[in-house]
Amino acid sequence: MTGLKGATNWWTAALAAFCLALVLFFFSGPGARAADGPGAAAHLGVASCAGSTCHGRQEGNGTTVRQDELSRWQDDASQAGAHSRAWRVLGLPRGRAIAARLGIGDPQTAAACLGCHADPAPVHRDGWRVADGVGCEACHGGAAAPWLASHAATGATHQKNVANGLYPLENPRARAALCLDCHFGSARPGQFVDHTLMAAGHPRISFELDLFTALEQHWDEDADYAHRKGRPDHVQAWAVGQALALQRALSLYQGPRGQAGAFPEFYFFDCHSCHRRIADTADFRPAALANPGRPVPPGTPPFQDENMIMLSAAARVAAPGQAARFDADARAFHAALAQGRSASIAAGQKLHDSAGALASAFAGRSFGRAETFAMIGAVADGAAQRYTDYEASAQAVMALDTLLDALVKQGVVDHAAATGIRGQIDVAYRAVRDPNAYQPLEFRAALARAAAAIRRLK
Repeated sequence: MTGLKGATNWWTAALAAFCLALVLFFFSGPGARAADGPGAAAHLGVASCAGSTCHGRQEGNGTTVRQDELSRWQDDASQAGAHSRAWRVLGLPRGRAIAARLGIGDPQTAAACLGCHADPAPVHRDGWRVADGVGCEACHGGAAAPWLASHAATGATHQKNVANGLYPLENPRARAALCLDCHFGSARPGQFVDHTLMAAGHPRISFELDLFTALEQHWDEDADYAHRKGRPDHVQAWAVGQALALQRALSLYQGPRGQAGAFPEFYFFDCHSCHRRIADTADFRPAALANPGRPVPPGTPPFQDENMIMLSAAARVAAPGQAARFDADARAFHAALAQGRSASIAAGQKLHDSAGALASAFAGRSFGRAETFAMIGAVADGAAQRYTDYEASAQAVMALDTLLDALVKQGVVDHAAATGIRGQIDVAYRAVRDPNAYQPLEFRAALARAAAAIRRLK
């Protein structure tokens, strides 16, 4: 593993500590085409990118791009190789056991699996192989489009390549829309991990745009990259990703995905609100803690609010004029869930629009040292009382690590200093390593100590 965002080698230790992110990324299947994504051009297969003058070198010594991107994409020893392994993992014992419980036959040919564990090319030609898993074109667009020739031509520009059909992954909103198709779900067949699939053994879905981008990174964000595509803003990517994840959840909930027979689709609700210890003894005390961000009656499963909490923290720092409206819309949505599906859909649309407004606000600005430190405080301290459940707490740890790495990327914190506080962050990771051992008060304390260690680097 090369470390977070490629250049930040100090982060490698976090991957071992945070096995949750790795397991989810490995098994839940990376993204295929977004609704407005890489288009319908025919896919030619990974081999079309594999020439030694293109992306098939064994060493990253190209003058403009590394040119060893293919070997990094298929590295079995690295998390960056997860996309290439996506189809193969279906044939492992876990994948076959899940398929057997669902009665869908061979998972490596089942439509319910291939929507995310392979590249569901709309049209493909000789050279394309399902066994390649999530190949280059699943994210960059079908190579039969004009961009394949233009991007290697003398005088080519990234803008021209995008105009010719290359998908603009450098744009956080476009990247999030694409990745969310499988790392959260879409309305298309084979791209939604519902409660039935989870009950059969599929891992819970979790997503954080900037962290997951880092885990898959096989490119350098150097001066040439910045010249061609703009300098990446990792805090912006984190915040935009949170907004689009919430929008995606609400859009799916409002549609057919939101119902499962007579019941709501439990995928959208907090797992541990139901999966808790039950006892009938007179001295039994419920394990749930009151959550001030969601007015939900006891016994009512709450909508999964991990992205709401992160988005609220980001809004307080980067869009304070919109923060109150967003928080009010979020509370109204939680309350509407107890009133009925029609009321929750109406309230969900308002919250969806509020999240979209925040995404636009974040996408239209940059984030520097002061905002990044303020975000860390908002996530760790301002939202502390809302960490009552495992999923939001896991999201908070990912946020803290992403924001710390952004400080390293900004040149505010050097690698040695970041490495020096690694132990405190690892403690917070361990607090969310096992969902069944999660203790909210212990987690809050660990997160606060990690955030305090980061703030001492100011």
